[in-house]
Amino acid sequence: MSRGIPELVVERRGRVLIITMNRPEKRNAMNGDMARALAGAVDELDADPDLSVGILTGAGGSFSAGMDLSAFLTGDFPEVAGRGLGGITLTPPATPLIAAVEGYALAGGLELALACDMIVAAENSRFGLPEAKRGLVAGSGGLLRLPLRIPPAIAMEYALTGDTFDGARAAAFGLVNSLTPPGGALTGALELAARVSANGPMATRITKEIITQAPLWDAADRWDHQQRLLDEVFASHDAHEGAQAFMEKRAPNWLGR
Repeated sequence: MSRGIPELVVERRGRVLIITMNRPEKRNAMNGDMARALAGAVDELDADPDLSVGILTGAGGSFSAGMDLSAFLTGDFPEVAGRGLGGITLTPPATPLIAAVEGYALAGGLELALACDMIVAAENSRFGLPEAKRGLVAGSGGLLRLPLRIPPAIAMEYALTGDTFDGARAAAFGLVNSLTPPGGALTGALELAARVSANGPMATRITKEIITQAPLWDAADRWDHQQRLLDEVFASHDAHEGAQAFMEKRAPNWLGR
């Protein structure tokens, strides 16, 4: 079942929440309404223990061309206070999030994709940070995250020139988890999401937290910090359910706690 405002469509498929940016006439460039709706959608994703993974995608053959510059010129800035572009670039959701990229993921569109944990992209997709060409700076995480996901010198080149690169080059850099034929990114993302959502939702969230947050932890406290999270998982219903299901050779009944 789909719902949402015209600029954003939200659909649940089992334990997966599909979030579709829906301004195809603007290549899904983001305005304030879309940003606030996206923030609400990821809040739903994190709040519902029956949801294990989210997919962010775009309608009409494009992921997102970034900030709607025409809206920007009228003072309509697509950020959510304290949460960044679309409500996710500064504070990504705790639940794993996959970007399904067709066509353009440029400027803020690439920054949205970089805020996701994994990217599935069509072969004809295009990535880039063209802000410098417009006298702007990629300030929603692109300059911080891209050098962590591809070689830093290559990230520097693309940020300074504003040039774009295709899905095959993104895959060669390791930016993209898998490539699909044109039109197949959402299907590929759903297949990846099914592999994630088969697992314990609490375990996947804690796993994401450790991978993304461990570089920020003090080195002397890193193992203790991880152990506190592990203690929470091992004391959970899902940990016992997973072990019991394995012994009984059946599918586990996850509760997310």
